[in-house]
Amino acid sequence: MTEILPPAPSAATDLEAELAALARRYRGADGAAMRLLTQLGTQAETLLERLPDDLRGGLNGLTSRALEQAMGAAHSSRGWVGDQPAWAKTALATALGGFGGAGGLPGAMVELPVTTTLLLRAIQDVAAGNGFDPGAESVRFDCLEVFSAAGPLTARDDGADLAFLSTRLALRGATVQTLIARVAPRLATVLGQKLAAQTVPVLGAVAGATVNYAFTSYYQEMAQVHFGLRRLAIAVDRPHAELVEDLRARIAGQSPARK
Repeated sequence: MTEILPPAPSAATDLEAELAALARRYRGADGAAMRLLTQLGTQAETLLERLPDDLRGGLNGLTSRALEQAMGAAHSSRGWVGDQPAWAKTALATALGGFGGAGGLPGAMVELPVTTTLLLRAIQDVAAGNGFDPGAESVRFDCLEVFSAAGPLTARDDGADLAFLSTRLALRGATVQTLIARVAPRLATVLGQKLAAQTVPVLGAVAGATVNYAFTSYYQEMAQVHFGLRRLAIAVDRPHAELVEDLRARIAGQSPARK
């Protein structure tokens, strides 16, 4: 498949307004979700301690397998389920989290690969909405890069989060599996925290639903920033890396440097 390119460069594109909108999306990506998690009394730095030792040690492998299966399942689902609005995917993920959390850790383990597939499908839908073909290998790489952003249960690191905006797999002949191997360790920590949050006694179903709501909302917003910036770079005929730096400055509350 070939990549579907956004419209040709146009002077009508309001660069300043679009960058400001993307900066607002980035800053607000985990606001409401984090408030919900805080209300549950979830402490991200201690969540992983809830998991059994053998599970913590196998998180990287579990994450890699979940990503590999989810990549194929998310893309194949496009043939029989059309793009759905963001709220519909968020509602479905929330329901899945509730069912998984109600079953404790075993239920959460069954639910995890399904939710991972749903999250990737949601990211692919955002890519398509911005004019890119989710079947193109370069776009599949980008969808995985969105997952390399810190999740909503991880302490915010703007430098690490913004890295996904500018990172592309540079190695010639690299495969999706190569990228999965690079993304998996970072995502394993995030998914491990998700699993742990769903083991909270009594509140398992509520925690599962809330965490999935947070994850789906967060990654859809991160995808909008990621693919919105790529679309904007093409629309205004500006280097992508230059726009990344402009966006970084806006998020930090600085005036972007102009050349």
